[in-house]
Amino acid sequence: MEFSHLLNRKEFGSISNLGNVMSIEEALELLNSWVKNEKLVFHMKQVGHLMRAYAAAKMYDTETQYLWYLAGLLHDADWDQWPDEHCRKIIEELEARNQDPRLMKAIASHGPSYFGVEPESEMDKMLYAFDELSGFVHAYSLMRPQGYEEMEVKGVKKRLKDKGFAAQVSREDIADASERAEIPVEDLIQFVIDNQLRQV
Repeated sequence: MEFSHLLNRKEFGSISNLGNVMSIEEALELLNSWVKNEKLVFHMKQVGHLMRAYAAAKMYDTETQYLWYLAGLLHDADWDQWPDEHCRKIIEELEARNQDPRLMKAIASHGPSYFGVEPESEMDKMLYAFDELSGFVHAYSLMRPQGYEEMEVKGVKKRLKDKGFAAQVSREDIADASERAEIPVEDLIQFVIDNQLRQV
């Protein structure tokens, strides 16, 4: 566990800022100025895409879908330049911009064993669920000649058991996130396959 990443707090932002969210132009400007690693940018856009797709599938309103999208889009924004301040830096930036506190809370809880913040809302839990899993499924797609086409859940699950494949992806976090969201890993994998962002 990276103890230096513990946030040591449970409250984020101000409730008076509920509903305040930056425009997509502002979000992308922040992302592009902070993140130079193209693979990381793609990962965040993938997670944002999955978050919005899930909120849409639940038939949440467009404002809620956008909030979920922003949480995914910005969750790793500080990782590229400030890995030692991961999560803390982006949360402080969003607080300074008077953003919706639910946005910071979701980002703060996307790795409970690292940041010490429990995912509580549905948005929190789904960001945690999609983060590691989407990266893993994408890694699997890159080794398949046909990419995502005709990808099956059983193929992904077989690779999950292979600890040598995408070894940096925490299988424990994937299992924990599935349990917290009360959604079987198989169903999460299928959703990621069906709703994956193919290109940016």
